[in-house]
Amino acid sequence: MNLLPNKNYYKKILKVALPAIAGLSSQMVVSLVDTAMVGRLDEATYALAAMGIGVLATWALISFFSSLATGIHVIVSRKFGRADYIGCGITLNNSLLIALVIGIIVAAVGVFFANPIAHLFASDPIVGDYASDYIFYRFLGIPFFLISVSYRGFFFGINKTKIFMFSGVITNLLNIIFNYILIYGEFGFPRMGLAGAGLGSTFATVFDPMFYLFIILLSSYRKRYQNFKNLKIDKNIISAIFKISLPVSFQNVFILIGFLSFIAIIGLIGTVEQAATQAIISTLFISFLPCFGFGIAVQTLVGNNLGAGKYNLAKIYGFETAKVTTIYTVILGIIFMLIPQYVLLIVTNNQSIIEMAKPALRVAGFAQLFYGVGVVLANGLQAAGRTMYVMKSEVIANLLIFVPLSYFLGVYLGLGFTWAWVALPVYLISYSTMMYIKFNSGNWFSKTPIEKQ
Repeated sequence: MNLLPNKNYYKKILKVALPAIAGLSSQMVVSLVDTAMVGRLDEATYALAAMGIGVLATWALISFFSSLATGIHVIVSRKFGRADYIGCGITLNNSLLIALVIGIIVAAVGVFFANPIAHLFASDPIVGDYASDYIFYRFLGIPFFLISVSYRGFFFGINKTKIFMFSGVITNLLNIIFNYILIYGEFGFPRMGLAGAGLGSTFATVFDPMFYLFIILLSSYRKRYQNFKNLKIDKNIISAIFKISLPVSFQNVFILIGFLSFIAIIGLIGTVEQAATQAIISTLFISFLPCFGFGIAVQTLVGNNLGAGKYNLAKIYGFETAKVTTIYTVILGIIFMLIPQYVLLIVTNNQSIIEMAKPALRVAGFAQLFYGVGVVLANGLQAAGRTMYVMKSEVIANLLIFVPLSYFLGVYLGLGFTWAWVALPVYLISYSTMMYIKFNSGNWFSKTPIEKQ
């Protein structure tokens, strides 16, 4: 087996992946800019603490419901692969209906309970008040966000990741502009502080589905997919979206629980160690974004070829994308292992934290070598509807191996901070191995919960 990517495939892989990576990266930039703007307020101590609570509450919700994009992406990519363009349009219509209903319900609950949610996690009442305002305004944008998620899954499925890139860049640029105006009260608007960051983000979120609607109304899309001529509820499609998406939603929850547990375990070792862990995780998140972009690409390419009945080609694209991604993760892993102190300067200039984090980041750099294979093949399996298998594998590798092993090594045996991080490569190797075994099997694409043909 050739370990290097085949030139016949990697150009198409990059054509789909790179715009997705660009769109995802713009989200990271706006997060950093938002934090910098809030950090320059007079009340920055309270505002930053409150922002942490508000972002976590919003992110937990978004990570759960954004998995709807997976279900839509998988179904549309299959239909697109067999040239069922009308079916792609009907799938989008039904996903928009789901997004609207769920979005209104979640937004109403979030807005109503913003204050108690904020004060539940904030020990300081002032921090709770700031967080409450932020959550209130952010939750107002949930319906628009979920509508965008539906469009995103649709355009991913039809190989138009550039649409997501343009949408992401424009929306996140607007996010920065709106936040600046409302946080500081520029151009005659009231100074809202942290609440302005929440409202500004919601205004930007409202733009996103408007952009997608404009694109779908273009003649080339309107004639091919005929969204507005087939406004009907299809129970099979709705059922398939939920069957594919819900395991992904719970997988995201399990990942969150696993890493929160890991952070808590590190807290038993020491406070500086916990700060170092946060710095390492922030650094890893930057490196993970391109892997998510490659995951989007493999979901599209595998789904398209499965829909066209080209099962062997679907498998080839899965492995070829894993090769391309692994080149990226190997380069990053080497950088992390050779010069961890310079990598950590991206997120902190505290020398005590950097010194504490250096050996652990080297361990994380080694773990990086295996991350790309796991992410890519997991997305390939999701394209075949195997989301339940991927979720179960996450539970085994994360909650049953990673978390207990980190406690056993770092706390129970008393080996300390760096040894607790040794559990990370064990986790990623275990997860990637399970993904490889299933993807390399002969039945990974059969008997899937895709809608009735």
